[in-house]
Amino acid sequence: MSNEPSVEFETLHEIVQRAKLNLSRHLWDYLVGGTETETTLRRNRHALDAWGLRPRVLNDVSKVDCSVEFLGRKLRLPIILAPIGSLESFHPGGGVSASQAAAEFGVCHMLSSVSQPGLEAVAECADNMKIFQLYVRGGDDFVDEMAQRAIDAGYDAFAITVDTAHYSRRERDIAKRFEKSWARRNSANWNYQATFDWKCLERFKSKHDIPLFIKGIATPQDAVKCVELGVEGVYVSNHGGRQLDQGLGSCAVLPEIVDAVDKKSLIVVDGSICRGTDILKAIALGADAVGMGRMQGYGLAAAGSAGVVRMLEILEDECSKALGLMGVNSFADLDRSCLAPAPVVTDPHALSAFPLLDVDANPY
Repeated sequence: MSNEPSVEFETLHEIVQRAKLNLSRHLWDYLVGGTETETTLRRNRHALDAWGLRPRVLNDVSKVDCSVEFLGRKLRLPIILAPIGSLESFHPGGGVSASQAAAEFGVCHMLSSVSQPGLEAVAECADNMKIFQLYVRGGDDFVDEMAQRAIDAGYDAFAITVDTAHYSRRERDIAKRFEKSWARRNSANWNYQATFDWKCLERFKSKHDIPLFIKGIATPQDAVKCVELGVEGVYVSNHGGRQLDQGLGSCAVLPEIVDAVDKKSLIVVDGSICRGTDILKAIALGADAVGMGRMQGYGLAAAGSAGVVRMLEILEDECSKALGLMGVNSFADLDRSCLAPAPVVTDPHALSAFPLLDVDANPY
C-alpha cells in the first residue's frame, strides 16, 4: 500500500480514488459494501440527501469556528473516527495510525476491539480523546476485564456495540469466498453477543465508572431505555448498512431519537456521512457528533495516517465554508430550522457523494 504525502490530495474524491487503487478487490468491497441487497446502506445516503439546507444571509460570518465540546473535551470538528474491524487491513499501522491522525488533527478516535495492535498500544501512541468499542466475545468476566483494561489505559469512554447479535450475510464477500481473518478468529464466541441484553447493560453500569456509549441504536424506544439506565452516549447507527438489510437510514430515525432522549444523553450518529454538509445536517438534526468509518478507511488506504489527517483537513474546509454560507458562525448555531425536506437528485450508494470519481478507474 502507498503511504505518500497527503498534501497532493485537494479533494475528498481524490483520496477515495487512491484508496480504491491501493486496495485489493476483497478489501475494497469489505470497505464499501453492505449486507444482502445493500438497501440499508443506500438508505443511509438517501436520508442525508433528502434534507436540503436553508441558508440565511447578511450575518457577519467573517469568523467561523468548527470546534465543539464533547464529553468535556474540545474537538476541532464534531467527528469521531468510528470503529472499524481490522484497520490494519487498510494500513499496517492499524489502530495506531488512525489514533495518531486523530491526535494530530484534534478529533476523537473510537477503537474497535477487533482492530490491531490492541487497546493498550493504541492508547500509548497518542494523547487524544479515545473511546474503546467492544464486541462481546465472552461472559461477564470478559466484559469486566476489557472495561478495566480500557480504564487503566486512560480511555475517555467505553462503547458496546449491540446491533451484531448475529453476523450478517455480506454477499460481496460471500460471492468471492472472501473469509475475513478477524471474523474467523472470533466466530466461536459469537453467541456471547447474542445473549447480551438489557440486564447485562444494567450490570455494567452498576459496576464500572467510565462513560458508556451504546452503539447500534435505531429506535426511540431503545434510546429511552439507554437513558433510563444512565448511559452517557446513545450512538445511532445501523452498522453502516452492514448488518440488518432493509433498515431505515440513520438520519431518517435521528430526529425522533433526539426528541426521545431530550438532551439526557449525548447523541452520535453515523451512516454514509462523508462530506462537510453531511456533518452540518446531522448536527442540525440534533446530534452532538458524527461517526465516520468509511472515510477513515479511505484515508488510511490512500496514505496511512497522513491520508486521514488530510481527509480531516479537507472536511474542515468544507464545514467552515458551509457554515459561513449558511449564515452561522459555529455548529452550535444550527438547528432544524436550517433544514427542509428536499428531492433526492442522485442515485444513493456508498460513493454517490463523490460524483467526480473516475468511474472507469473506480467502479462501484
